[in-house]
Amino acid sequence: MMSAESRSYMSLNIQPLPDYLVAKQEESETKTASGLFLTENAQEKPKVAKVLAIGKNIKLLKVGDRIIYKSYSTTDVKIDSNEYILVKEEDVLATVK
Repeated sequence: MMSAESRSYMSLNIQPLPDYLVAKQEESETKTASGLFLTENAQEKPKVAKVLAIGKNIKLLKVGDRIIYKSYSTTDVKIDSNEYILVKEEDVLATVK
């Protein structure tokens, strides 16, 4: 079994509860395929994030995985000017290779 330290992101100050994971949302595209720049309001928020820490009951995911998640089921937090999302494992739909 992994220790708590090896299951979480080294510099992260958040340790998720057993059924949750902490992830960082990927940046949205600022430009269209044709080269047009998008305003902040026109940019679609991606539903892809990188897992930074996992709770002890998380079985199918690991730190470093890229995930697709249900956007309405996350909790957004900002700590030390960094933004994270908290997601239950059951709200993760897929991993991205």
